[in-house]
Amino acid sequence: MQFIKPLAYRFHITSLSVRIFLKNISQYLSSHKGLVFVAMAALLLELVSAAQYYYSHYMLEKALSQRAESELTRKAMIIIGTLKVMENTLNEHLWDVNRNINHADTMFMVTKRIIMANPKVAGGFLAFTPDYYPEKGRLFEPYAYKNADSIVIKNLAEKKGVDYTTNPMYLKVIEEEEPSWSDPYDHEDDDKEKQLITYSYPIHDDEGRIAAISGIDISLEWLGDTLNERHIYPSSFILLLTESGQLISRPQPGHVKEKDVDKVVSMINDSTVQRSFSRSGRSKVIRFKNHKGEKASVFCAHMKGKPNWQIAVACYDSEVYKDLYWMRINLLVFMLVIFSILGLILRRFMLNERRLALAREEKQRISNELQIATGIQNAMLVEDEGVAERPDITIGATLKPAREVGGDLYNYFVRDEKLFFCIGDVSGKGIPAALVMAMAQALFRAVSSHESSPSHIVRTINETGCRNNKTNMFATLFIGVLDLPTGRLRYCNAGHDAPVLIDGGGLSQLPVKANLPVGLFDDFQYELQETVINKGATLFLYTDGLTEARNTDHKQFGMQRIMKALKELSNKQPTDIVRIMSEKVQLFAGEEEQSDDLTMLAIRYSPVANDFTLQGELTLKNDVSELKNLHAMLKSAAEKLGLDTSTTRQIRLAVEEAVVNVMDYAYPKGQEGDITVKAMSNSKSLKLIITDSGMAFDPTEAARADITLSAEDRPVGGLGILLVRELMDSINYEREDGKNILTLMKNINSV
Repeated sequence: MQFIKPLAYRFHITSLSVRIFLKNISQYLSSHKGLVFVAMAALLLELVSAAQYYYSHYMLEKALSQRAESELTRKAMIIIGTLKVMENTLNEHLWDVNRNINHADTMFMVTKRIIMANPKVAGGFLAFTPDYYPEKGRLFEPYAYKNADSIVIKNLAEKKGVDYTTNPMYLKVIEEEEPSWSDPYDHEDDDKEKQLITYSYPIHDDEGRIAAISGIDISLEWLGDTLNERHIYPSSFILLLTESGQLISRPQPGHVKEKDVDKVVSMINDSTVQRSFSRSGRSKVIRFKNHKGEKASVFCAHMKGKPNWQIAVACYDSEVYKDLYWMRINLLVFMLVIFSILGLILRRFMLNERRLALAREEKQRISNELQIATGIQNAMLVEDEGVAERPDITIGATLKPAREVGGDLYNYFVRDEKLFFCIGDVSGKGIPAALVMAMAQALFRAVSSHESSPSHIVRTINETGCRNNKTNMFATLFIGVLDLPTGRLRYCNAGHDAPVLIDGGGLSQLPVKANLPVGLFDDFQYELQETVINKGATLFLYTDGLTEARNTDHKQFGMQRIMKALKELSNKQPTDIVRIMSEKVQLFAGEEEQSDDLTMLAIRYSPVANDFTLQGELTLKNDVSELKNLHAMLKSAAEKLGLDTSTTRQIRLAVEEAVVNVMDYAYPKGQEGDITVKAMSNSKSLKLIITDSGMAFDPTEAARADITLSAEDRPVGGLGILLVRELMDSINYEREDGKNILTLMKNINSV
């Protein structure tokens, strides 16, 4: 512990030094605000200039990539097109070979006719398989080639030491039985060296066997003219290499140094040299410096098809970015002039600086507070995550306040197989209305967590809202509770607009009793209403921000337009209904600023048939002695479903607690009554339905027991219902035809 005091002392001294430093900086900035603004403006302009420079550099680099690849594509197409013509020259004369293949001596004239068909063809040959013409010996290779203005014909097989059957090109075509191009090679003919490539094609006889290899030799003199015809930049040059990296054609002498060409070829063939893909990804880019240290980019790619040669183009940065470099210099000079003028202008506004700063601070403070309030209000509108996972209901909602915060509200959640939902509109606007909205929202969630009657929920919210309501603010409210298994909707209205029910193609406003808004009279009795929602029906709720939305002519959107729009949207999903309705309102209002919040809530009820199978049914008298029969029925049902001992025990304990509760309280003391228990299941759940004809009692509305209290302080009751809730996945109560129907659900798909 001895080191703590010195460490704390050092920390205190350090923090004090930092505060003094920051205070000095603040004082300096306050007394030299003009200089600070000039520096900030200079920095801003420099950032803009840098952004412009790098963007221009990016665009030029992109243009370079496009131009280089376009040049590579153009040259490659010319080369491929020329080679394709050569292939066609040979292919078009194969019929001549096949026609005369049985006459050995005519093969000389066939080769002559082949090379006469194209001026770029330097020679042609037919290399027959060994002993194909026994009279000609083992090997026979008629060959014709151009010599000045004449054509020379001879049998290459007669030349001493020549055995074309060992030639790799011959062997490759024989093995693959596919046409093939050779790599370029030097050929000396009549004391003149030429660079040639050969295209070979297999010739089959009538029985499908290879009889010979037909080929043409092509001079590459035309390549130089093709590659050096035109350059995208004055110093650019193009190289052509074989697939293995052998240089085929060099640039014109004097256009580029030989050492630079050799360096580029070496880098292309060196797999360790760093390279990247171009912007389009069609070629690879290598950066290099020439013998003068000038930077350049080499774009290289393989030509498609055969031969799979490589083609590359080199472009120097000094030519690509020349205009950009001059623009940068001119811009710097221009910025110096601007900074000087800006400094003079800023001095004229120094006197108003502090007042403007204070105004900005105040505005920022208000803006920050409103943003925080908006965030808090939006957070309160977060829907129950479990609703989105349910297949039987689909909900769409939107809230658009007229100001940063508003007085509209909506909320919904599912409890005990019931959908609790509300929509409301607080009188007034802005922060006061938002506070009342927050209170109403919180009360709805709190009361609905243990209360299932909409009228009781509204009554509790009203009583709480009337306490110390010195501002006389009130809120319209509509609260509904939809029983999901049956579609029974119980609701209570407190001065809110009547919702619209979309059932098939028909539209109707839900019949509601107006009642008074909450927050006016604490003793007002709110009436409960009830209806049944059909499968596939949608309930559309809204605030008066929808009906009273105005356009530039001060006309309201009105109920007629709402009903027309809903008729068009009757087949849409709830999310689409509220979205499209919002778009229609926005289109109607145009540029007119709205004075009221706009909130919409759409709920579609789509119950899913679960195909439950009866696993057991038992009718008991309200006598605890009959519980043994209940145990036997539940055990039998659990065995049919293959449930484990722990799950079976939980189900039996929950059902027993619920049944005993009915036996004790449903019927008057001494009166005999029946209790029916059904066990039904599907692939996912086990459903237990407990029915009795006793007095109405909803156990789901009973307050949860506070298990944090001591046994002496805890009120009697509530633990049984708590136990049932904990052991089962859901609990639902309905009163139908004078009967209490309690449904307990247990998920068994993961058991």
